[in-house]
Amino acid sequence: MKRKVSPESCEIPENQVKMTSFSKSLSPGQNWKSKSMRMIPQEILRSNPAAFEHRVVFTVPWKNSWQLWLQLDKNCLFMIKEDWDEFVDDNLLGSDDTLHFTHQGTMYFQVRIFKKDGKEVVSAPLKVEPETEPVLPNHQEPTPASESGGRQSFAERYLLNPNNPYFEKTLTKTNKVLYVSPLVIKKYGLEFGPHSSSMYFLLPDGDRLEGFTKSYSGLHAFSGWEAVCQKYNLKQGDTVVCEFELSGRVVTAVRVHLVSE
Repeated sequence: MKRKVSPESCEIPENQVKMTSFSKSLSPGQNWKSKSMRMIPQEILRSNPAAFEHRVVFTVPWKNSWQLWLQLDKNCLFMIKEDWDEFVDDNLLGSDDTLHFTHQGTMYFQVRIFKKDGKEVVSAPLKVEPETEPVLPNHQEPTPASESGGRQSFAERYLLNPNNPYFEKTLTKTNKVLYVSPLVIKKYGLEFGPHSSSMYFLLPDGDRLEGFTKSYSGLHAFSGWEAVCQKYNLKQGDTVVCEFELSGRVVTAVRVHLVSE
């Protein structure tokens, strides 16, 4: 019989069986923003040793998703407070709610939320809308220059080459990597180099910073973005236009344009 492990303990039980799901609910004295709620269970880590590198991605039945970065603390792996608190707030979690997490490979989890009566939440809570492609400030959908009928959109006026694919990025709380939305990838038919292959950020002052292509189960991003944000003191709410430089269809560089008010 396995010895029970408390939420704050980092001891790993012997003869542990493979674990692909787990649940979280509140104990007396806890709230959803307690540190123990942010910990990835040791059973999951032990069962999937290569699955968690820097982050996890949570998806819910109404197709919203959250990217949560991880940090090591006393040999335990925690979701950083800022990201976890955002997930809690967005889903209006209550004291009697239960979360059920199912590991779906690499860093992905399907998250199901159950209320006190056992009823599952299957649609977005009040004030949380399903994710869509980002909308420009003038409420125009971004379109390639070739489809714009000769009229420039808000973002297109920043492009060095009007034929290049691009997207507008408004910075969020965590900006470790530059994530490329599947909608943008599909829109332009983009392709990416191998995981950890070199690419570049081309900067407004003519300088460039090296980055690396990252791919986690089909989720594409570029590391090195944090250095770009630091160089230009970019913070949450700031907007940039990211213009892709391609070799064929493969993204080799991201040209960064600072959006002036």
